Amino acid sequence: MLNGVSEQTAGARSRGFENSSAQFMPIDASRIGFPRPAALRPALTLGRQNDVEIAPVARPHHAVVKTDCAHCSTRDLCMPAELRAKNPEKLNDAFGHSRKVGRGEAIYRVGDAFNNLYVTRAGSSKTVAMHRDGREQITGFQITGEFLGMEGVGSGKHMIDAIALEDSVVCAIPFKALEALGEQDRDFQHHLHKIMSREIVRESALLMLMGSMSAEERVAAFLMNLSKRYQDRGYSPAQFHLRMTREEIGCHLGLKLETVSRMFSRLQQRGLIDTHGKQIRILDIEGLANV
Repeated sequence: MLNGVSEQTAGARSRGFENSSAQFMPIDASRIGFPRPAALRPALTLGRQNDVEIAPVARPHHAVVKTDCAHCSTRDLCMPAELRAKNPEKLNDAFGHSRKVGRGEAIYRVGDAFNNLYVTRAGSSKTVAMHRDGREQITGFQITGEFLGMEGVGSGKHMIDAIALEDSVVCAIPFKALEALGEQDRDFQHHLHKIMSREIVRESALLMLMGSMSAEERVAAFLMNLSKRYQDRGYSPAQFHLRMTREEIGCHLGLKLETVSRMFSRLQQRGLIDTHGKQIRILDIEGLANV
């Protein structure tokens, strides 16, 4: 986390990506219910819709379209079914304003006005904090169904950058609309608090990684965390594709690139994982959890 970044990495950040040679998995548009590029409808006119103000997104030059949450594979992670059934019209007004974000592009930048929370509908992203001396710290990696932008609630401005790791689709959810729904429905307010609580727990877990674990334990815990998150989304917990580079993993865990590569090799030698490039197969989940 606190290790320095090379001049090459720092230069790459200004172009919006760290490693142009990285391979990324394509989005299956039919799976997520998002229209293919050729079939995109005209951009949604921002303004008021059924008395709910749609806040502008951080990057207005990207087309925003209204999509149907009913066809979104991550809708239960974003909003539980029992809450959707209670007040579908107001939820439909607040949710489902999607936009595409290309690999290496910003979902939002530090200093942008905080108007929306964002949910990853498809794809993945990273959040990046910049130290005063120019060093970067990757504070987290987000996959489908996970929220971004919570850090802007208190100050009214985003405090970190959020960058797409691959071609992605994100939903912009106006925070004022969420607050209004919370005032009308205590169950919805409780759900919003749970989302914020998960962010606090995530930050606490990262501090524990940095403060008390060895390099091997950090890498093992990182893989186990991804495994659990993929399992929660109905994917295989034992085989998945890393969207981030080894260097980005090191920047997140406070390890050098060489150390991350060495720890992957050590875990493979111990028969706990099998790696082929960015493809990870966990051979012994219990053993990896006990590292």
